[in-house]
Amino acid sequence: MLLAIAAATTTLTLGLAIHGVASDPFQSSRETTAGPDVTAVIMPDPEGGAVDPAVLDGLTGADGVVDHSGPYPVAGATLTHGDRTMDVQAVGRDTEPAAVDRPAVTDGDWVRGGGVVVEAAFAEATGLQVGDPVTLAGRSFEVAGIAVTTALVPYPWTTCLVHCVLGQLPEGMRSAPGAVREPGTVWLTVTDVEEIASGPLSYVSYLKLADPDDAQAFVDAHNQDQPGAPRLEPWQHTFEQVTHLERNSQRVLTTGGWLLGILAVASVAVLVGGRMADQTQRVGLLKAVGATPGLVAAILLTAHVAVALLASAAGLVAGRLTAPLLSERTPGLIGAAGDPALTLRTIAIVTAVALGVAVTATLVPAIRSARTSTVDALNDAARPPRRVGWLVALSSRLPVALLIALRVAGRRPRRVALSIASMTVTVSGVVAAMAANAQLAAQPILDADTETQRLGELLLIITVTLIALAAVNTIVVTWATVLDVRHASALTRALGATPAQLSAGLSFAQVLPAFVGAVLGVGGGLVLYTAVDPDEVPLPPVWWLAALVPGVMLAVAALTAVPARLAARRPVAPLLQAELA
Repeated sequence: MLLAIAAATTTLTLGLAIHGVASDPFQSSRETTAGPDVTAVIMPDPEGGAVDPAVLDGLTGADGVVDHSGPYPVAGATLTHGDRTMDVQAVGRDTEPAAVDRPAVTDGDWVRGGGVVVEAAFAEATGLQVGDPVTLAGRSFEVAGIAVTTALVPYPWTTCLVHCVLGQLPEGMRSAPGAVREPGTVWLTVTDVEEIASGPLSYVSYLKLADPDDAQAFVDAHNQDQPGAPRLEPWQHTFEQVTHLERNSQRVLTTGGWLLGILAVASVAVLVGGRMADQTQRVGLLKAVGATPGLVAAILLTAHVAVALLASAAGLVAGRLTAPLLSERTPGLIGAAGDPALTLRTIAIVTAVALGVAVTATLVPAIRSARTSTVDALNDAARPPRRVGWLVALSSRLPVALLIALRVAGRRPRRVALSIASMTVTVSGVVAAMAANAQLAAQPILDADTETQRLGELLLIITVTLIALAAVNTIVVTWATVLDVRHASALTRALGATPAQLSAGLSFAQVLPAFVGAVLGVGGGLVLYTAVDPDEVPLPPVWWLAALVPGVMLAVAALTAVPARLAARRPVAPLLQAELA
């Protein structure tokens, strides 16, 4: 019980703790670099026609604009360093700081004649350092500095200020003249940019608004969907792109935490039910010395609430210690992301979830035990099985193993429902992870060393944890069922059932709800992932989904084989004598 709740609360703590962490370095970088509220760029016609930068000047007098810088020329070029060749977009800048968008130099100096300044994330990815000789469009330059800006999305998701080719062009299509492929960003003097340009230049302006929150409304009002019109982007777009890795990590962890929480309810409910059955005589003793049903229920609840509180504390500590590993420095920003903090809100949510799991799983068994009569509790007599007429009639015509399975399942409908819910949650999580991996694989522009690897690791951790908790839950349910039906199993054996038939029947009693849960989980996983990420969801390979249901059934059969076989090998006579006693 402690491990089940701790696994859920740890994952939930991770998801809540890293929320908003990535926004801190972005906001501080934006303030340091005088980041623009709106970026406006105008590109030449794809057929090679030049553009007039004066078009951008019309935006500087628009309502709400209080300051600006530019227009600055931008050219696509090829940068060579050693034996490596990379595409870049070179932005021309003045040697003096601008009023809006002042890239912060983190190493070296700002632009000068013959010197190039490299965007920090691009420099980190390519290994460029201050003083390195490079070649741009056949001209020799020296890396004068490394700088950070929030006007553009850092490499490798760079905001394109020239015609860009992302990924592979469809066959038969050709790119615009001078187009570059997945470029990094560098800054040169205006004169140097004009000299390396091999064709018409693009131009970019940076605008500051009276109210930065109006950036999206300003863009919507001034964007024109026609050739030759400027393209505007609000600062919020850059923020979304820069922090999307942390936000995706948080969604994965938070969703996984809730899934594990739901799974923990099923696990804890079975564990609690088994403990309540073992404490029947204790309940009788408490009531015999004067304890009221309410006091008995409170005692039983308190024991499990104490475990839940301990599990929530363990989950909070484990999540807090692990969270910094998931909030590494975002490339292209100043400073590192702050250490994830455990706020009062996070502590309250995690503790409430742990208590909710314990109370939800314990309340009904505790009330049922408290209402048991004192005499029955002290005698601890076996409960007579519930008999369902149509189920008895149906099962009597089936093979012995299926007959046993259906009758065992039919006598404990609540446990069957818990098993179905447990398997539905598990398979839904696995299918959602498959869909997420399929989406990552379908985005070739992502950096394999960052987004794909990190999110893939998180998905793997959540998936393994879900499967492990479901496996433990399956074993616990099987063992609890074995204990509950030990008298009925002995009678079945006495009436002629073989140990193999009994073992197979007890195992089938878990495989049947697992089949239903797996079928529900396949559809539920796609619905779950669509709810978490409303964008288009690429389906995992069909054969994966087709193999999942039989794979789940085989796994459950394997997990239940040992407890079922142990039950089938118990001597019959002692159990029947205990029943008669």
